Parts: sequence; structure tokens; C-alpha cells
Amino acid sequence: MTKFKSDFLRVLDERGFIHQCSDAEGLDQAALDGIITAYIGFDCTAPSLHAGSLVQIMMLYWMQQTGHRPIALMGGGTSKVGDPSGKDESRKMLTDDDIAANMAGIRKIFEQLLTFGDGPTEALMVNNDDWLKELNYISFLRDFGPHFTINRMLTFDSVKLRLDREQPLTLLEFNYMVLQAYDYLELTRRHGCTLQMGGSDQWGNIVNGMELTRRVDGKHVFALTTPLLATSSGAKMGKTASGAVWLNADMLQPYEYWQYFRNTEDNDVGRFLRLFTTLSLDEVARLEALQGNELNEAKKVLATEATAMVHGRDAAEASKETARRTFEQGGAAEGLPSFDIDLASGLGVLSALVATGFAKSNGEARRHIKGGGVRINDVQITDEAMELSAANLNTDGAIKLSFGKKKHALLKPGG
Repeated sequence: MTKFKSDFLRVLDERGFIHQCSDAEGLDQAALDGIITAYIGFDCTAPSLHAGSLVQIMMLYWMQQTGHRPIALMGGGTSKVGDPSGKDESRKMLTDDDIAANMAGIRKIFEQLLTFGDGPTEALMVNNDDWLKELNYISFLRDFGPHFTINRMLTFDSVKLRLDREQPLTLLEFNYMVLQAYDYLELTRRHGCTLQMGGSDQWGNIVNGMELTRRVDGKHVFALTTPLLATSSGAKMGKTASGAVWLNADMLQPYEYWQYFRNTEDNDVGRFLRLFTTLSLDEVARLEALQGNELNEAKKVLATEATAMVHGRDAAEASKETARRTFEQGGAAEGLPSFDIDLASGLGVLSALVATGFAKSNGEARRHIKGGGVRINDVQITDEAMELSAANLNTDGAIKLSFGKKKHALLKPGG
């Protein structure tokens, strides 16, 4: 028997997006009765979101696909404050120009996944600086401060984490949860928004906004959160040893993004197929049932479909072909990440490994060379003092550098 009657909640439930819901029955009925408007907030602290935000972005995607209106709320105002949730220390202060540039970069990913416009189910991108910058501080405190008690705010994980670790929590950051709650009230007033969604670490902040909207305007609104996502081994989604898995192609090439999902742990394949692709659940069930080497084919499907969602089908297929040529044929594969280098004065292989980010230090690079894990143009090297020069260029006019089995790059003259 289906748990939910509305397509919106049924799809989210079947694909594994739902962790908590304030009034599941009421929200389900509202989604059946008409178009609902929901939002998720994204702070503008970097010029791209990373794969850790994908669950929330896909929630907005499915919301629109099931006939409702999503709002991507850009935290142009709250980014000036900084969300203390999950942070041991204060974030650096960003200028208005920094925030505007970051917002422009973030918009690219939403334009790939959502249809924006003025129609009843077309997405909106809204900046909370539009109302936060206009606030009169004293009036704001008088109007909304009485709805928040310090006693309760001190119980929030974002606050307790800092206090328990004796890290300073500034008054500016302490205000963040009040400002976030006010966002919900403003979006309800401006756009008829009745649902805020987010990760489960945001539950307290979302409930704050829900209660503020009820107390101030007497409106019944909803809260919905997703599970916090980690891999089966406990690694945080969207992070690797070499850094964040950015969603924008100018910060992480589509091939590297494809490789990130190709390297998914066996136990996560089915879950990630449901969350990060639009494949039917029957097809997901078939793929996750594969065993042994056949499961690698499911991982390739996951990588290709997940990459297509973010970077488009052409980039996904090109990344898949690059991987096939690289791993199955040993080819140079033009789609590999490339780095411009200066060969005129020679480049040490240790420096090349560090410059590409394959090794964090010369010492780590040496260990991999001694262990037989470094190849130049698919030929294993043993000389850690090796200098790369024009003589190492292959027929494609580049040097293919390989680090272990899965990391490859093209070094091209021009640095």
C-alpha cells in the first residue's frame, strides 16, 4: 500500500529523500489539493555548490517534475552572517562583490536542473538580501525577538557544538537562526510558500521558521528534511581526499565528476541511483541487484546519469568514452583533466604529481613511485628524479600522467 497519495511525497519517499516531516498527512493532502510552493536555502559562500548539496537540489527537481513550484533561496543576506550549523569556527567575512560572484556561479547548476519563469510551477530564484538589508535592527528585535528564547537556542546542535568545544560563537552568528526563521515568514508573505525543505541538520532552524510564521501570521506551514548523506564507509558526501566535488564544470571537470560517481562504494550504488538519477525504480532495482564485476556496469550507469543531470548528456557521454579509452585501451583520451606546464626548463615528476593534486607532497609522490603506482604515457616509472621534457610528449602532443589506477591527467606545453 502506498504511504502517500500525492505524486510529490510518493516520489520523494520511494527514492529515499524523506527523513522528517512536521505534518506528513497535511502536506500530502495539500499537494493533492493544488500547487504548493516550497523552498530550500543555499548560502553563497563559494562560487559553486558541491555534491553534498545534490540531495536538496534533486528535491527541488522532483518537486517541479510532480507539478509544484520550487524556490531556490540564495542567502545573499545570511551569507554575510554565516550559518554556524556543523561549524567548529566562524567563517570568513565575505564582501558584497564576493557574494554576488558566488551567487552567479551557483545559479548555473539550477538552470541545468530547473525551469525558471513566471508560470505557476516554474521555479524562482530569490535573494534573501532583498528583505534582510532593509531591516531596522531595533524594530526587528521588537517585532520578532520575543518569539525566540535564549534557553531554547542554547539547545541547538549548532550552538552546543561550539560551546562544548570552547570555540567562540559570535553574536552575529547567534542571530543566524532568527534570520533564517524570518526568511520563511517573508517567503510565505511574498510567494505563498508553505514548505521549507533541507538537510536533517537544519530541522531546528526550519521548525523555528514554521513556528514564527504560525505565531506572527497565523498560517500553518510545513517542514521536511532529508537524511544527512554519508557513504557506507562513513565519508561525507561531496568530499574527497583531494577536495570538494564541485558541481560547476569550471571548478571540477565533468570527467572528474563522472569518476567520483564511478568510484561509488558497492553498498551505495542503489541508494545513489535513486537519489541522483531519474532512472525508473524498476531499472534501479535491476542495477543494484548486479553482483561482482557486473556491479561495475551499474556504477558506470550511475556515473553517466548523475553527470548528465549536472553537466548535460553530451558531457556525460564524453566522460564515459574518456574513461573507456583510458582504462580499456590505454589511450591518452583528450577528455582527461589537463594542466599547462613549462617544459623549456624541465619539470620534475615529483613537482608534476604535486601540481596536479595527485600527491600532497614530494614525500607522498616518492612513496607512490617506489610502490610502482606512477606511470608516464602508460609506462611505469621508478626514477623519482625523472625530469619531464618535450621528449616525453606523446603523439597527441601531451604527457599522460597516471597516479594509481584511477587518477590520470594530461600535461600540455604552454605554462
